[in-house]
Amino acid sequence: MIGAQIQKLTEDLPQDVTLVAVSKTKPNSAIEEAYGIGHRDFGENKVQELCQKAEELPNDIRWHMIGHLQRNKVKYIAPFVHLIHGVDSEKLLTEINKQGAKNNRVIDVLIQLHIAEESSKFGFSYEEAEALFTNQNQFPNVRIVGLMGMATFTEDKTQIKREFETLSTFYNTWKAQKELSILSMGMSNDYPIAIASGSNMIRVGSLIFGRRN
Repeated sequence: MIGAQIQKLTEDLPQDVTLVAVSKTKPNSAIEEAYGIGHRDFGENKVQELCQKAEELPNDIRWHMIGHLQRNKVKYIAPFVHLIHGVDSEKLLTEINKQGAKNNRVIDVLIQLHIAEESSKFGFSYEEAEALFTNQNQFPNVRIVGLMGMATFTEDKTQIKREFETLSTFYNTWKAQKELSILSMGMSNDYPIAIASGSNMIRVGSLIFGRRN
């Protein structure tokens, strides 16, 4: 069932779009089923659960930290995390850089932009992101590989499209200059709009694994 869902999704996606299977709250057996058909990118939003799964499951899985990350938890995932999606402050970036240095590695991250109208969502403003780009050299153990944004949770597809397209335009402005390669937008409920707007990485959970436990 899970394998079939991933295969169907993958077949429908453009070739340049990476599917991150959001496995949060799901048992190892569900991840192993997806792994069995060749899927390797999995997303978790809780550090403790991510660390436990990384220890118990095959070590060629690419683990994505997709949730809001607290600075005091960075040290636990710094040795192995493939990509941190939600870098939403300079303080967090500083901590990731510090832990990267301690682990003798450069950690790949996405800068999260606040594109939604909801104040509950995290992220840099466009102005703050521009300022960050001009002084990112102070973070030698972090590689900013792209941008991430979450649209407003609404039925209004026009609004969602507008928010995604604004982020896409910003990404394209900086893409070449900062060697960005990932624009992560879109989840189970809005990923087709995100892809049409330029996303090349989507985070999908319920369409693969069913409703959250």
